[in-house]
Amino acid sequence: MDREQAKNRIEELNKLTAYYAKRYYDEDKPEISDFEYDMLMNELKNLEKEFPEYISKNSLTQKVGGTVKEGFAKVQHEVPLQSLQDVFSFEEVQDFDIRMRKEDTNVTYVVETKIDGLSVSLEYKKGEFVRGATRGNGTIGEDVTENLKTIKHIPQKLKEPIDIIVRGEVFIGKEDFEKLNETLDEEEKFANARNLAAGSLRQLDSKIAASRPLDIFIFNVQKCEDIKFTSHYESLKYLKKIGFNINPVIIPCDTIRKVKNAIEKIGNDREKLNFGIDGAVVKVDDLALREKIGTTFKTPKWAVAYKYPPEQKETVLKDIICQVGRTGALTPMAILEPVVVAGSKISKTTLHNEDFIREKGLKIGDRVIIQKAGDVIPEVVQALSEKRTGEEKEFEMPTTCPVCGGQVIRVPGQAVTKCIGIECPARNLRNIVHFASKEGMNIEGLGEKVIKQLYDKGLIHNIADIYALKKEDIASLKKDGKKFAENLINSINESKKNSLDKLITALGIEQVGVKSAKILAKSFKTIDGLAKANFGTLTFIDEIGVITANSVRDFFMQDQTKDLIKKLKKAGVNMQQTEDGENDNRFLEKTFVLTGTLEKYTRKEAEEIIEKFGGKVSGSVSKKTSYVLAGEEAGSKLTKAQSIGVPVITEAEFEKMIE
Repeated sequence: MDREQAKNRIEELNKLTAYYAKRYYDEDKPEISDFEYDMLMNELKNLEKEFPEYISKNSLTQKVGGTVKEGFAKVQHEVPLQSLQDVFSFEEVQDFDIRMRKEDTNVTYVVETKIDGLSVSLEYKKGEFVRGATRGNGTIGEDVTENLKTIKHIPQKLKEPIDIIVRGEVFIGKEDFEKLNETLDEEEKFANARNLAAGSLRQLDSKIAASRPLDIFIFNVQKCEDIKFTSHYESLKYLKKIGFNINPVIIPCDTIRKVKNAIEKIGNDREKLNFGIDGAVVKVDDLALREKIGTTFKTPKWAVAYKYPPEQKETVLKDIICQVGRTGALTPMAILEPVVVAGSKISKTTLHNEDFIREKGLKIGDRVIIQKAGDVIPEVVQALSEKRTGEEKEFEMPTTCPVCGGQVIRVPGQAVTKCIGIECPARNLRNIVHFASKEGMNIEGLGEKVIKQLYDKGLIHNIADIYALKKEDIASLKKDGKKFAENLINSINESKKNSLDKLITALGIEQVGVKSAKILAKSFKTIDGLAKANFGTLTFIDEIGVITANSVRDFFMQDQTKDLIKKLKKAGVNMQQTEDGENDNRFLEKTFVLTGTLEKYTRKEAEEIIEKFGGKVSGSVSKKTSYVLAGEEAGSKLTKAQSIGVPVITEAEFEKMIE
């Protein structure tokens, strides 16, 4: 590889690793397996080593991957929470040993499991737990004390009144993770236990953390002025003595041969463990020697993490079936000849979507390779096309829903195929929740929790059933539910008077949001007029494109939609656009741009007011802009408006315009 190719590849790898790290560390939604990510990082490190002039300060080889989430107080770590240098072969472990023996020929090690979770620090004063924080970027983390207090294996009080800071890994056990995932639809399942643990711990509401089966293992003393330890192994034994739940797999080794044996033992035994691991950590045991060896900004020089390759097995893809989730998404599922992978019998796994199947070139009847991604979720790696017999069959996505028989569509611009049946049993609960929501019919008191109670009791089965509810049905949900039932019935009856645009929004038509619903309601005046509109009529309307027009037509052609509209009419739900405020078009053909912070209105409220009076809201300033409404701390949009002569109005002037 020449220098120009190296430079381009390093830039590409920096972008890729930054993106995947953000999805993994900050959003807890990984898009690739740990092994694939490690391979990208390893390639980047090797290229940077060969071409150091192209190392960027933003490269993840130079810093820890995570960031601090908005909403949490920041915590400055007294001792940085560093990451580890990964190695992928025993030759690299031997190289590490050679480097260590240059410092001390009698070096000894401790080999531990590398827990697959979220790293945290716990701080104790006089034996009392006072604060806990995530690793964050290694230097600054998030204060998650209240969430950590919900974890039963974190002692609130130690057996000795010492000041100490320790580091541990929060995780969710394999069995607990699988039990939780079994309760979720395929598209809602968590990719692995690590991301579920991280997402649970980084919730602003500690009740969510308390509801999840979080656990912790402590693996290091970060700081302790009261006791001077000489070895890491000694410090771990002390931590266990005073009440900490320490890493259960700790193997002292005085030779590199024993280190190798320990790594192999952990690899052989990892499926027997009830917690996920993503490697084995080799650490110098002598703490004074660690000080002498030192660290880089990102990693200690006295430790490495050996990463195991994922275990793979061959089996037969017997069939592909589609499951329908609560959002209506059809998820293809691989039905496999049962095979044991990484200690678990695998007979089925998700194939995600149609594009995934095409990219992998999978056919029904193929012999395939599967592995467990992150040691938890099984995945199909590849088809063994050379072993085909000619009897294999191509997979085709269904054109009708396997549950209700309604039409399915491929969502434009996405890899998702959805059932659009408004009364499909698989997605009924979600449809009802959306229908009653603030953006929909705004039925006050009929939130998701109440809807689920009514649904579970069999009191509602679909949207139309909302308008058949009786006071006694609702009152039965609460101990003293009479007043609640009365208020909710009033709110349900009040929703019948909503304008047509609210109803259109509530129906949850693909590609139709609040703004599009208002345009459609204004254009067609009645639900029947909209239902009869042809494709040409719809696309003739300004701001209604081809994709939206197709979606509207598909929706109203469904028998389920016709049935629901008929039921809603019978219940007395308004099907016409009301005249209230609709004929006041003072902002007709006017385009507003909003910038800065308004005192009396949220951005959304201001947009709704402008649209109510016939105006439009744009995200960018141009010569076609009628007004720029500028609040506090207005930025570049204000500057541009002033430079091209677009009128700028204050909030006070805006209020005069809407009086």
